[in-house]
Amino acid sequence: MDRLRFYLNDRLIEEPGLSPTLTLLRYLRDRAHLVGTKEGCAEGDCGACTVAVLEQDAKGAPVLRAINSCLLLLPMVQGKRVYTVEALKEGGKPHMVQEVLASGLGSQCGYCTPGVAMALLEACHRKDLDEPWKLDAQMCGNLCRCTGYRPIREAAARVAGVGPPDRFARALSETRPESMALAYSAGAQRYFTPASFQELWDVLDAHPEARFVVGGTDLSLEVTKRFTEPPLLVSLEALPVLRTLEPRDGGHRLGAAVWLTDLEDYARGTCPPLERMLRYFGARQIKNRATVGGNLCTASPIGDLAPVLISLGAEAVLLSRTGERRMALEDFFVDYRRTALRQGELLAAVEVPAQPVGARSLAYKVSKRRELDISAVSAGFRVVVDAAGQVLEARLAYGGMGPRPARARRVEQALVGQPWTEERLEAALPRLDEDFTPRTDHRGSAWYRAQVAKNLLRGFFQETLESPSPRLEAHHSATVQVR
Repeated sequence: MDRLRFYLNDRLIEEPGLSPTLTLLRYLRDRAHLVGTKEGCAEGDCGACTVAVLEQDAKGAPVLRAINSCLLLLPMVQGKRVYTVEALKEGGKPHMVQEVLASGLGSQCGYCTPGVAMALLEACHRKDLDEPWKLDAQMCGNLCRCTGYRPIREAAARVAGVGPPDRFARALSETRPESMALAYSAGAQRYFTPASFQELWDVLDAHPEARFVVGGTDLSLEVTKRFTEPPLLVSLEALPVLRTLEPRDGGHRLGAAVWLTDLEDYARGTCPPLERMLRYFGARQIKNRATVGGNLCTASPIGDLAPVLISLGAEAVLLSRTGERRMALEDFFVDYRRTALRQGELLAAVEVPAQPVGARSLAYKVSKRRELDISAVSAGFRVVVDAAGQVLEARLAYGGMGPRPARARRVEQALVGQPWTEERLEAALPRLDEDFTPRTDHRGSAWYRAQVAKNLLRGFFQETLESPSPRLEAHHSATVQVR
């Protein structure tokens, strides 16, 4: 296909010859002249660029989701429906989210308001905003410097789940998914979205230097911040098997292309450690595009999914034309920003096994801001204790403590076979200094990281005394909760 094809505010758009690394934000403002969508940070932090995209969730159901248009490359909306703030007004009448924002004095200078309104639009059509903290999570990706958040949050509470019979409700009920398949070129750049594995292998055989992309929340920053133009991208978004999200053999299979929003919904009630980590992973707009595989394959030492999945004993499922191979997830990370993937191979899924009887498990994230921030230290812990109170197994994984996510094996060895008591834990903690040599950077000093890493284990001991995997409380202020 030599042109991009998508729907913009219900109007079919076909565009040839545009750079495949042109962001949706720049297209809206510079070519479509829809300037209600604003540019603030160009990295997914402020929410001024928020639009709504009609997607399919992990179950294949249509959903309307708020997304940062500054992080969406234009080919990522192939076959989809995109709505901007200009689409809210219908029949000359403002949408209810606009009316609620205006009547509640939720706007002053107005720069952030279009993005706020589009985040509210998603809230308006969500059916699961049944706890107050979810309203905070819905809106935390929208920065407003002058109004203050009280009227904005009040507006969110007023529209949450209302689901009015608007054009978006009609689109949700009437739209049928269109193919995202794409083989597109513009100048020296090429972008492929294969619809089958056979097509994928053929593309990789012809272009072994291709880079994979799905959500683009990391890769797109190279475009918006470093002004690079990757010459060859292969999207894995149109391969349904990579979006598998289901219980399996008492555990879970997490497809590499699963959106973190869907994973968070799935983990609620099925995997408390994952749910806890995802709560502070990023803003709603980020989690609506970020994927399991994207977070793991960047191999960042501060990627938040790796420690919790390693602690749960997860296994990486790798796929290539020659077949499947598996490895412990901790072995998937070989060095700073390097994985065990071979040429022509992709991460297809992560499988989390059934958890042992007597397992206590939780995950933690420490950052300068509570929400929408990068970890200074993150951790996932699982300790299996028998009926006599002896430690049978310990898996203590950390991020931010070295060039890659890794287990604190010396501390683990010091705990196994010992009684699970505060005294034994304190005796084992000094060995953490043998496991890691953290660095000092702008997120924290080496001393700070080492101290926090020990304190997280102390908090884990205290927090799991009464429940093996407690959920966060309704009014939590951090991932650590110790009474």
